[in-house]
Amino acid sequence: MNTRDWPIRAKLTALVVGPVTGLLALWIFATTLTFGPALDLLAARTLLYDLGRPGESVVAELQRERRLSVVQLAGDTALPALAEQRTRTDRAVAELRRRVDGEKLRDAADDQLDTRLDQLVSALDALPAGRGFIDSRKVDRAGAVGLYSGMIGSAFQAFSGMATLPDTQINREALALTALGRSRELLGQADALLAGAVTAGRYAEGEHEQLVRTIENQRFLAENAVADLPPAERAAYQRLTEGEGFVRLRALQDTLVRARDLPAGLDVRAWETSYAAVSQGLRDFELRGADTLAERSVPMAVRILVRLAAAGVLGLLAIVVCVLVALRVGRSLDRRLTSVRTAALEMAEHRLPDVVARLRRGEEVDVAREAPELDHGGDEIGQVGRAFNEVRRTAVQAAVDEVTLRRGLNEVFLNIARRSQGLVHRQLALLDRLERRTEDPDELAGLFQVDHLATRLRRHAEDLVILAGAAPGRGWRNPVAAVDVVRGAISEVESYDRVDVGEVQPAGVLGRAVGDVIHLLAELIENATVFSPPGTRVDVSGRSVPGGYTIEITDRGLGMSPPALAEANRKLARAPEFDPTDSARLGHFVVARLAARHGVRVELRPASPGGTTAAVLVPSDLVTDEPALGPAATDGVAGPDDRRMAKVTRLATVPRTRATRPGRERPESAVLPLPAGRTSSVETPPDGDGLPRRVRRRGPVARPRPVGVDNPPHRTPEEARRAMSALQAGTARGRRDGARRAAEPSPPEPPAAPDQPTATERDA
Repeated sequence: MNTRDWPIRAKLTALVVGPVTGLLALWIFATTLTFGPALDLLAARTLLYDLGRPGESVVAELQRERRLSVVQLAGDTALPALAEQRTRTDRAVAELRRRVDGEKLRDAADDQLDTRLDQLVSALDALPAGRGFIDSRKVDRAGAVGLYSGMIGSAFQAFSGMATLPDTQINREALALTALGRSRELLGQADALLAGAVTAGRYAEGEHEQLVRTIENQRFLAENAVADLPPAERAAYQRLTEGEGFVRLRALQDTLVRARDLPAGLDVRAWETSYAAVSQGLRDFELRGADTLAERSVPMAVRILVRLAAAGVLGLLAIVVCVLVALRVGRSLDRRLTSVRTAALEMAEHRLPDVVARLRRGEEVDVAREAPELDHGGDEIGQVGRAFNEVRRTAVQAAVDEVTLRRGLNEVFLNIARRSQGLVHRQLALLDRLERRTEDPDELAGLFQVDHLATRLRRHAEDLVILAGAAPGRGWRNPVAAVDVVRGAISEVESYDRVDVGEVQPAGVLGRAVGDVIHLLAELIENATVFSPPGTRVDVSGRSVPGGYTIEITDRGLGMSPPALAEANRKLARAPEFDPTDSARLGHFVVARLAARHGVRVELRPASPGGTTAAVLVPSDLVTDEPALGPAATDGVAGPDDRRMAKVTRLATVPRTRATRPGRERPESAVLPLPAGRTSSVETPPDGDGLPRRVRRRGPVARPRPVGVDNPPHRTPEEARRAMSALQAGTARGRRDGARRAAEPSPPEPPAAPDQPTATERDA
């Protein structure tokens, strides 16, 4: 049986119940073992007066009836004295039956005595049939002697069954008295045999030998019985045997033993007188001895009961004291151990997490108040309690130090990030001015590449801000089209050329969430490009759904296992605390923080036929109608938000695959005036999208280039990137100029002023 996981109360109860139960069982056993003999001693008086006295009367009457029956069988006529004796015998037997059938005697008798009483009753039931055989002379004198002797023997068996008292000396004396009674019975058998022989004038066949055996057995039993009597009783018996009747009877017995035939000069009168005196003397001696035993058994039983009562009370008192002490000690141990356990659980489950939460909220925490000293005593439990006090104080202090360290680390992150953000914003502004002043396509392509790297650097700096628990500095005042938000996210990814923009249904995102949504999408798109083979494409699409707007990013990689997918979704569903040891999933942490800030839901699921799809659900309170493309300010100049969005989307100008909406028509062609000697470009509205596309042309004073470079049969990746950068720059510039034309159909104005950062960016 494994008791390791038992509650402490159950263990203490087991420690108490086991010994107490054993002690109680031992007390009950000892009490019962002592109480039984005491009851047996008290029952000795009942056995004597309900069985001994009535049984002895029956034995005496049966002995007289036996002698008369033998005398009648030896003669020729019926004896009137036999009929009278039978009446006296019947009265004695009836009294004995009444006592035997009573509950008092049966309750005092044990199983052995019960059996012998039943045998005695059965033997007495044969008395009427035996009398009939005697009256009809169907038995001889020896048969009659055997009939009565059998019933008398059953009575003595019952007398021997009473000698089961707990005191060995009393039992020995009782058995000695019973043996004397048997010797007296043998003396009665000899008297009956002699009476029959005297009446018939001779011994029947075998009667002399039977007479001799009976006399010898009688003497042997008497000698052995007297040896077990106490000295006083032996002396009294010795005085009895020295009487005249005993001496004369012994002499007559010797004469009968020596003579083979019935002696002619036998004094029958002397025999009868001596036998009557000896028999009565022995009977009186036995009765006095039985009364003495009964009287001795009662005080002995009382003494046993008194000792039993004292021992029982003391034992019960000891048990009660043990139980009370065990309960008190057990309750004290349980209470103290429970208090230690409660303090430990309260600290681990409530106080310490509350202290950490308050520290993270910036509240001040008093270590002494949060970890007060608890007194648990001076024993081992108290020592454990004091050790726990130290552990608790150390834990609270460690939590304070850890949160302080984390707060300082966050401040370091935030400080570095803010500095980096400021530098990146200044770098982007400088690059924007350089891009506006540069007309050379190669130089412009290089500036675009540096601009792209700076844009990614800004996103990584924003990651530090998010790790520190602060909000990034970017923000828009006006809603932005969903397609522009997607393009802005793509422009912040290194492998933007692998991203395909599919169908993006018209919608707008509120300006306060545009920066975070762009950052969130950029993290997911970058994950899609990093964790998919280089030759595969990443698809981005968007559609309106009940409850918001969903943007799906699908890669064609190996995908994720179901446990990994479930773990990633669990982290994305709530914003966890930043764990520096889990730097491999830093993007998930940033996405979860950004999503939790605006209530955006992000879920990863398997793609078909392979790969992973990231579904971003922007809630309906952040979604609005799609704003018009290239809206003009009220003064005819593009606003800062429009210029910034045109800038962040310069690397993703793939036309949207949807019909042109009213109010978005553009002139079929427009040529921007360029300085002489610069590369010219023509802007056309491709695919009915209204976005101008710039095509580079070589001017008359263009720098000499090697023959065959204008139309090479195979472009290198670097040349393709430069061409794409020039195309994107032209598209952005065409979008700004198209916005000015839509506002005022007049000759083109000078280029707009360089883009200025918003207040949020300046704060950063």
